[in-house]
Amino acid sequence: MAQNIYDDPGFFDGYSRLPRQTEGLAGAPEWPTVRAMLPDLSGKRVLDLGCGFGWASRHMREAGAAAVLGIDLSERMLARAAADTGDHAITYRRADLETLELPSASADFAYSSLAFHYVADFSRLARMLHGALTPGGGLLFTIEHPIYMAADRPDWLVDRAGNKVWPVARYADEGERRTDWLAPGVVKHHRTMATTLNTLVDAGFSIRRIAEFAPSPETVAATPALAEERERPMLLTVAATR
Repeated sequence: MAQNIYDDPGFFDGYSRLPRQTEGLAGAPEWPTVRAMLPDLSGKRVLDLGCGFGWASRHMREAGAAAVLGIDLSERMLARAAADTGDHAITYRRADLETLELPSASADFAYSSLAFHYVADFSRLARMLHGALTPGGGLLFTIEHPIYMAADRPDWLVDRAGNKVWPVARYADEGERRTDWLAPGVVKHHRTMATTLNTLVDAGFSIRRIAEFAPSPETVAATPALAEERERPMLLTVAATR
């Protein structure tokens, strides 16, 4: 079973205060990039894997999806999502992405935001999703960028010239990584970009497009704290087709 850190009261309280939770999709700086990679959702059956508070699930319906199934491991997340959703075409279900099984050809599109890097067996998940999607169905997900995850420490170093340097280390050493983020010992799983993309290809997907998130100069001007995100990619977005 995946680590369920989101049901820890302290973690959940801190997470709930993040801009991407208080402001929804508008508070996620990568959302314009993600939205541009979404296909036409009219009449589609959509999966929202790691749905959290249900922001994306509700957007998919507003974009024309016929039905949305939001899946999350956290009972606290699902309770909040259900409380904020008044749409009978959106269903929320508690399940672990490590062991999730879905019926064959039961969805037309699958979406996930910042959840797959918590999954140890990504190969199993990719194969399952390939079977769950209809032919021509799409998959779009964001994960913590492998370069961002491959660091020995969570802060910047400074070189001799006084420039900030992100300390990438052990990039080729795939596997479990632990970090202190809102709570100590948060477990994530590091995979190189090649492994991530090749796992999808091996499962039968065709890669349609990828994006490595960096905020635009306009975004940085509005939110100066994001300036350092232009120094190295923080998020990887992948669009694939079954």
